[in-house]
Amino acid sequence: MSTRKQVILDEVLEYLLEHGVSGLSLRPLAGALNTSPRMLMFHFKSKEGLLQDVMQEVNRRLQTKLSALAATAPRRRTAPLKMFWEWATRRDNLVYFRLLYETQIVAILNPEEYAVTMKQSALDWRGLALQSMSEPFREQPLADVCIAVFDGLLFDFIVTGERRRLTSALDRFISIVRQGVGGIDQYKSRKAH
Repeated sequence: MSTRKQVILDEVLEYLLEHGVSGLSLRPLAGALNTSPRMLMFHFKSKEGLLQDVMQEVNRRLQTKLSALAATAPRRRTAPLKMFWEWATRRDNLVYFRLLYETQIVAILNPEEYAVTMKQSALDWRGLALQSMSEPFREQPLADVCIAVFDGLLFDFIVTGERRRLTSALDRFISIVRQGVGGIDQYKSRKAH
């Protein structure tokens, strides 16, 4: 990506973190960024292209920050999903998740425009989830369930702000998973045969 395009993308991202994507129009966006709609079209080709690049950048930033957190986190008994929850619900990270979910909703409504970007995003998060899981938990179906639970709880948190209730729900889910480790081993054994 060219340096100028990256600068514009950073500015667009800052704008969207504050204003969201609802009702996004290139003309007012360009005005807020002191550029022209034509310049946005030159770099991003379309509004959809701009949102695809925004989704990719949000994913990249979140995944980079999460990888850094995992690399520097002291080894403790906190489940990776709980550590991720505590990190994600901090104000400085939550704004990125809000924008990510908002752009995903736009993408769901326009699958022909965003299918490739959405699929890559899902694959990246699945890989990161699987990588962060410890044995004997490391298996793709459980990673998928953890992502679904996390997304549901975080979406609810964004809407309601009810940290205590949702953290309690996450703690209960983690407890159920830990209690079911034997079931995971049996599942893997059946799958192998």
